[in-house]
Amino acid sequence: MTRDLLQIAVFAAAIAGLIATLDSGVWLTFAMMALYGALLAQAWNILGGFGGQFSFGHALFFGVGAYAQVIAQVTWGLNAWAALAVAVLLAAAVGAGVGILSFRYGLKGSYFALVTLAFAEVFRIGAVTFDFTGGGVGMMLPLNESPANMQFASRRGYLALIGAMVVAALVLTAWLRHSRFGARLQAVRDNEDAASAIGVDPYRTKLAAITLSGGFMGAAGSFYAQVYQYIDPGI
Repeated sequence: MTRDLLQIAVFAAAIAGLIATLDSGVWLTFAMMALYGALLAQAWNILGGFGGQFSFGHALFFGVGAYAQVIAQVTWGLNAWAALAVAVLLAAAVGAGVGILSFRYGLKGSYFALVTLAFAEVFRIGAVTFDFTGGGVGMMLPLNESPANMQFASRRGYLALIGAMVVAALVLTAWLRHSRFGARLQAVRDNEDAASAIGVDPYRTKLAAITLSGGFMGAAGSFYAQVYQYIDPGI
């Protein structure tokens, strides 16, 4: 665990170095998008990599986070940072809901993958239908550049934000590699029946994994909304 944390610290220092030294907007955007892709990958990795539960529907959690970020600010009048917390918690709750409806009835493998795709498609249809999501028009955040509003005049601010999110995801995955919960999750991935035989509860273990995975995917959706300040119903 110590070695993993040291590597993460070096990675965080490298991000800080990029923020301090890069002047080109092109390279700052490239670095930001590379880290953004890393966050998406780590969010999926919690459930798909450690848990072996292959999901086709993580766009659902992403969309929940993005819409929650905008709705919380525009409709509810929350501060952007408070909206980020709402987006993460709501996406995690949706992940838990999908897990309850899927894992309780023993869905696994291709059946689980297909049902997650179905949940994502239902959400997409709802997003382009209901008025509170902006329907087919989408929703737009008002421009108000300030760190307090999570809108930065330079890509450096967004690079720092996405870097912090990726570091948090890496710390979680490092914990999963060394914790009892991570061992249980990998045991379920390798052989669910054998894991059950030694006292691991596959249902609760997978439910916790999809909740964590959904939360980080919601953070990615929230970041998307803040950077582009518009929710396209096609996402």
